[in-house]
Amino acid sequence: MTSRSTLTAWLAGLDAPRLSHVLGIRKDSVAPPEPRSMEELAERILRPGSVALVLPQLALPHLQVAEALAALGTPLSRGALARALGATTPAAARALDGVLEALADHALVWPDGDGKLAMAAPLRQAWDAPLGLDAPLDELLEGVTSEELRGMLVALGIKPPGTRQQRTTAVLEHHGDQQRVAAVIAKAPSATRRLLERRAKFAPRHTEFVVFGAPAADSPGERWALDRGLLVRNRHGYGQAHMPAEVTLALRGPGWSAPFEPFPPVAEPVSVTAVEVDREAMAAAAAFTAQAASVLSVSSSAPPAKLKSGGIGARELTRIAKAAQADGAVVRITLETAYTAGLLAVDGDRVAPTEEYDTWTAQEPAERFAELLQAWWSLGLTPSQACDEDNKALPAVVGAPPCEGCLQARHGLLAAAAMLPEGQGVKVATDLVPLVTWLRPLAHPSTQDETPFAAAIREAELLGVIARGALSPLGAALLADDMEGLTAACRRLLPEATGTARFGGDLTAVIAGMPSVRVAELLDSTADREISGTASVWRFSADSVRLALDAGRTADEISAELTAIAGGALPQPLSYLIADTARRHGHVRIAPAACVVHGEEPALLAELAAHRGLATLGLRQLAPTVLVSGSPPHTTLAALRAQGYAPVAEAADGTVRIEKVPPQRAAATPTPRKTRGRTGAERTAHRAAEATTAVDSCAMAARMLTAPLTVPAPDPFGAGGAFHSDTEEIVAGHAKQLTYTDVRQLAHAIDTGTAIRVEYVAASGSHTVRTLSRLDLDPPYLEAWCHLRDAERVFTLSRIHGVMPVGHG
Repeated sequence: MTSRSTLTAWLAGLDAPRLSHVLGIRKDSVAPPEPRSMEELAERILRPGSVALVLPQLALPHLQVAEALAALGTPLSRGALARALGATTPAAARALDGVLEALADHALVWPDGDGKLAMAAPLRQAWDAPLGLDAPLDELLEGVTSEELRGMLVALGIKPPGTRQQRTTAVLEHHGDQQRVAAVIAKAPSATRRLLERRAKFAPRHTEFVVFGAPAADSPGERWALDRGLLVRNRHGYGQAHMPAEVTLALRGPGWSAPFEPFPPVAEPVSVTAVEVDREAMAAAAAFTAQAASVLSVSSSAPPAKLKSGGIGARELTRIAKAAQADGAVVRITLETAYTAGLLAVDGDRVAPTEEYDTWTAQEPAERFAELLQAWWSLGLTPSQACDEDNKALPAVVGAPPCEGCLQARHGLLAAAAMLPEGQGVKVATDLVPLVTWLRPLAHPSTQDETPFAAAIREAELLGVIARGALSPLGAALLADDMEGLTAACRRLLPEATGTARFGGDLTAVIAGMPSVRVAELLDSTADREISGTASVWRFSADSVRLALDAGRTADEISAELTAIAGGALPQPLSYLIADTARRHGHVRIAPAACVVHGEEPALLAELAAHRGLATLGLRQLAPTVLVSGSPPHTTLAALRAQGYAPVAEAADGTVRIEKVPPQRAAATPTPRKTRGRTGAERTAHRAAEATTAVDSCAMAARMLTAPLTVPAPDPFGAGGAFHSDTEEIVAGHAKQLTYTDVRQLAHAIDTGTAIRVEYVAASGSHTVRTLSRLDLDPPYLEAWCHLRDAERVFTLSRIHGVMPVGHG
């Protein structure tokens, strides 16, 4: 039975609560529309992308059990699996039962009709060589001829039967007995034994380059093993010989067992009280909320510019951090969470606040913080990450590809903290790293982490989710997906906003606690913020007051508004500063002017200013002999001359500009030299060539006249477009900036498994040319081996801007 049929039968046999539980865990795999049958449900769950989505959520023992099943093959009894894992003690056996139950909840492993364990077929592809084992013998023997099988049996001392099928069965039966295989290897030459023992210790490698036409040469001692089926080479004799899994297990011996670590590592705990955890979480949450409000206020007053490649660049991030007096990590977390929560959106070439931001600012600090915290919990990236894997600046709010491993790093961190006994934490939060690694082995640490998961830990501490090395009430609510409990915890930890400030004679304003939005906006518009956090400090200066006056406020309005939040009279130095700055404000004025019109006759200038025919110039008289024009010099000159005046143009130094247009001449070209006279044979050949050219030109013209005006555009919706394969259609639907030729080249490389060279624009905006091989299409992404980085990389199709063959350029 196939894995789909056994899964269908198992799902059909579940009761309603259990089936609901499985669907709740696999909710991302069973997306709307709802499946119409169990067969369709099983098909959705077993999609390769669905299985890949689940793996980062699994702990180390779950992955170890799944790898063992992938290596040993299914169906497999639970007893055989326990023996292979060495899970023979009662505690290990109970842990194995719990692991199998969790894998069943994820619909990765389930019991079939005979009570044996079945597994999802795509799960086997998660490992190239599970447990370091190569393919089983029956798979390797598919390419072996009947005569070669006969030779193996003769070398093993077994009388070969007549048919190929019987010979295959005989070899499989012999190699299935580990004792018999061990006895054969014991008689092998020393070079062969060393070769086989070395191969049994390490996973097989399949990266050798094969020179076609030349069979691979045998290693020392290899021929003896090939003759007896202890090593098997492909049917053509090329490439590295494979060691069947049965032979590897026989060499490892009966005492070997697959790795299985069912119990988590123990972190060294320290005592910590709930009061201490609450106090530190409250301080962190209050500081972050205040700084986040300042960051978004700065982004509201001066929306950051968007890079051409998308996102907010390092220069704008630095500007916001300086204006808001906030740490760079806080700025990035705030912008990413606000963008996810819908408080920010792309508006043309800028990232500006939305109407939801106005609603958000009117809320109390607890509600504001809870909304940002929920967005952080669901982010599919590490928001504080400032550099990519190439150590290049990474823009914020760039719409990076979703990273399930980044999300699971965050979830694994909180789950690790939750495993600590009540009333205990760790000395430093990084002591949780071994436990996080055990809980989420496939989670992705940030590329800028010196210590694994350091970025996730720092974010959790900045937000008060982890405090004193323990899980805070905020983190507990997030881990339980209890949003109501999260809001209640925020209200308990964060005080209400304050609407008063204390003004000092040193021209400062201090607010202890969280300022209300109205107070923060007033002080931000009249003073410079120096400190943000549990206490905020602003400092007044002539420049800050001038900015408020430039915005249209008067000195009386500024004094009245500040007095209202002071609860009394303002300090005398501040009142003097406001009055003195207002007295000097506006004594010098700057008027816009495209050009200046001046002369020696005031009457003539007055006539020009009042002339109705020159009204479109926007002339304004600044002095009896000076006018300013709102139009550029050439427009002003033309308009005055059209009305019968005779103005002249001036240069920047005040001299009259001579308007002499030099005559235009064509560039000189060399005179073609006379060719020598042709011989009779040459003239005949030339006439034949001219005749051929004429025929070709006519044929070309006919083809062009009958051809459509434009090449048919690719049709991503399959309504009669010019696609040659489904891959072309998928690539064209996502890589819209590629030409049709580039789409076909890339699709051909994906379908045939050939290497390709692409021009790629990274999230940081940098352009690189990369050679890619081992292409795997997972729309809207392309997974490939990058020869530039010598590693597996994931590329976004929309960022591929050009395609060329590997041999090009």
